[in-house]
Amino acid sequence: MTVHTADRSPQMYARVGGFTYLATILLGIFSVNFAATADTIMSNGVLFRVGVASEILMYVLVILLAFSLYVVLKTVNKNLALLALLWRVAEAIVGGSITVLSGLVPMLILHSQTPFSPAETQVLVGLLFDVRSIGLDVVLIFIGMGGTLFCYLFYLSQYVPRVLAAWGILTYATMLILSFVSILTPDLPETVKMAFYAPGGLFEIVFGLWLLFKGINMKEWEKRVLKSTT
Repeated sequence: MTVHTADRSPQMYARVGGFTYLATILLGIFSVNFAATADTIMSNGVLFRVGVASEILMYVLVILLAFSLYVVLKTVNKNLALLALLWRVAEAIVGGSITVLSGLVPMLILHSQTPFSPAETQVLVGLLFDVRSIGLDVVLIFIGMGGTLFCYLFYLSQYVPRVLAAWGILTYATMLILSFVSILTPDLPETVKMAFYAPGGLFEIVFGLWLLFKGINMKEWEKRVLKSTT
């Protein structure tokens, strides 16, 4: 029996989720290449603005990603899927407000007349960049919570191979723990952070490719829809 409901194309939403997973990774890498420093802003202002714009687009796509996964996974547990959606939306709000604005404000300061001396300006700009760095740790908390919960629902649903969903749970849980460690230990070396965050990026690439090209197990999805309507 084929299920005919308002959600006739969960496969489409899964593929949208896969595309946005890959797009956010690429945009994140692009924006990192234009890291916020005073020298970068002064010497490559246009490219820096492009980097900030790509970061804004990344957070817009995060909301689209979260919505797509919610539509697919609400058949498993609607309340938990909604909670995961809200956490990822919070990621976009925090990221778009704190991290983006803390990159644009220093650019405004450096390109305008201020009553501060050059040394004071450098200190102020440095503090704003520190706010940006801390803000990214806060963003990672919401990524970790939302990502872990979405992957847990994928694990329960068997819409994707359970080993892939389990990898996601481990990845996002590690990201969540490390983000708190980064806040509690501000001098944590960047190399340590990257050693733990890099596997997360690899998972999102693999998972994004899976959703984009393989999609979800429609038989399992139809079973859950039929069960909910009987």
